[in-house]
Amino acid sequence: MIFYDCSTAPSPRRARMFLVEKGIEIETHEINIAKGEQLSPEFLAVNPRATVPVLITDKGNTLTENIAIAAYLEAKFPDTPLMGETADARALVLMWNAICEAQGGIPIADALRNSNPHMKSRAIPGPSNYEQIPELAARGLSRVAEFYALLEERLSESAYLASDSFSMADITGFVFCDFARVIRTPIPDSCPATQAWFAGIKSRSSASA
Repeated sequence: MIFYDCSTAPSPRRARMFLVEKGIEIETHEINIAKGEQLSPEFLAVNPRATVPVLITDKGNTLTENIAIAAYLEAKFPDTPLMGETADARALVLMWNAICEAQGGIPIADALRNSNPHMKSRAIPGPSNYEQIPELAARGLSRVAEFYALLEERLSESAYLASDSFSMADITGFVFCDFARVIRTPIPDSCPATQAWFAGIKSRSSASA
């Protein structure tokens, strides 16, 4: 297997944490997004959509989405399950993973990519250029506050997002909460359950990946 990474971006960090939780060591290639290496001919030959992470499987298939990478690794390395062991558990993990992506990841990305001057004309990742829309940045900040409220409601009644055990959904939620520092919106003091959940995950060895 070969893993294409970017140490500063949230999406590949999710895959890195998954790999560490599974105890998997893998050949890794760093793609520096700040230098535009994702748009180089060499990397576009790997992933024409110009995004990371990317996992090349043992059979040579190219996986370019976190959910696909996680599903492949879970099936290949079932010990230390991170995607649930029953039908209900798997469904809840996937549900909360999707909630974190849609209600947390997208708003944070909107706020960052539509306001950061270094991302001018790069408001959407990928091979095509898109202009920034300031209104999307403002809306993103508002939605992040709603995301924290959603997490607080859930984590006030559950130790982890999907169930009473750590899962891929917690990796996704944790990474987005941590990455929200780039838009200066940390978990507010009004969300003590979310802060405690975040601190617990931050103490795991995978959080330093």
